[in-house]
Amino acid sequence: MSTRMPSGVVVPAEVPARSARKASASGEKARCPAYPELVEFTQDEGYAGPLAGVRVVEFAGIGPGPFAGLVLADLGAEVIGVDRPGGTGPFDVPVLRRGRRSIALDLKSDLGREAALDLAASADLLIEPYRPGVMERLGLGPDECLARNPRLTYGRMTGWGQHGPMAPYAGHDLTYTALSGLLSTVVRDARDGSSPRPVLPGPYLGDVAGGALLLVIGLLAALHEATQTGHGQVIDAAIADGASYLSTFTHALDRAGLWGQRPGNNVLDTGAPFYEVYECADGRHLAVGPLEPHFYAELLRLLDLDLPETDPRHPRHQFDQSRWPEAKLLWEKLFKTRTRDEWSALLEQTDACVAPVLGFDEARHHPHFVARTAYRSVGGEELPVPAPRFGDAGEQPRPVDPVSAPVAPGTDSDAILTELGWSIAKIAAAREQRAVSG
Repeated sequence: MSTRMPSGVVVPAEVPARSARKASASGEKARCPAYPELVEFTQDEGYAGPLAGVRVVEFAGIGPGPFAGLVLADLGAEVIGVDRPGGTGPFDVPVLRRGRRSIALDLKSDLGREAALDLAASADLLIEPYRPGVMERLGLGPDECLARNPRLTYGRMTGWGQHGPMAPYAGHDLTYTALSGLLSTVVRDARDGSSPRPVLPGPYLGDVAGGALLLVIGLLAALHEATQTGHGQVIDAAIADGASYLSTFTHALDRAGLWGQRPGNNVLDTGAPFYEVYECADGRHLAVGPLEPHFYAELLRLLDLDLPETDPRHPRHQFDQSRWPEAKLLWEKLFKTRTRDEWSALLEQTDACVAPVLGFDEARHHPHFVARTAYRSVGGEELPVPAPRFGDAGEQPRPVDPVSAPVAPGTDSDAILTELGWSIAKIAAAREQRAVSG
């Protein structure tokens, strides 16, 4: 037997939904409004995820804030999005808002602010994505929210952080990674005398890894501490800080003498011929990465290359940086003799550390991802399943499945306010004053 959280997550009976626990304590009947467009899955349907029973209030934003909310929802948390009527603009990507319910509030109105404080009072975690000082001016800053709920963990997602010379100003993933030094490591040297130019890596390094995922780590760490002490705290999650933190490995390589050359000429930034992407005969590409000597030896064995010691590709020259340019030219010539898929058939399922460079459409159908059921249909779209997976040793891993298609802002406004104890008359008044919509 199981019960449904208001967000549509299936919760085992022995792990009651948050709203059900509260209702039971007050003697009221739990309110579980229907969630539209449920996507049902058959695998371990009763497992709601490790964060079942945790409530998250996420104020609307773009980029890292919504991705952090998505991760928490995929882990089983009940996530309530505090949206703006009509959404947040062209970068309000609907798929990032899956697994949530939505309430649309005018936070500048008295009743909108009251509703937001009531939500904060009911939550374990809160995510706000605005510039420093915005929430304080709205009367929804950490002081007000923690006064209502001392156990609350208040997560602040910004680009530059809550203080510092850059804090008041706008920025994006590109500028945060640039200032942190991280972007300078994502380069390719044209070797024509021009200065190596950074390659834009998409939003993965800044917004996702340095922002959203480190915010989630901070929220969960503070949540754990709050369960021990009864006291919440404020998390200052800055993408620039996170991008800087992600470069720790590069700093370590530099100290070990494996970095520090001209950008694009180091061991992990396309400088090494044995850690590079090569073009094949059909114009597609192959990722070749046998860093360790025994893996490099396996690549040579599979290619049936019996090289003389004078050849720059010989194992004795693997880490001789003076031989890398010559070796790379020879590897480029070799890999252009066959198509990507021909090389993959020979090298992919081996210890040579070689893989084809796939597009998203190809990746969905690769046998490895098919075997792991790595993609599921969510709201009619094929999307990656959440990671990591949770399951007992020896059993098939149980992915924490997203439970719903994205919803429009304000879809659940009335239901959420009712759960917070607002009367029909008060909700009607809020709607009349346009403090609530949806």
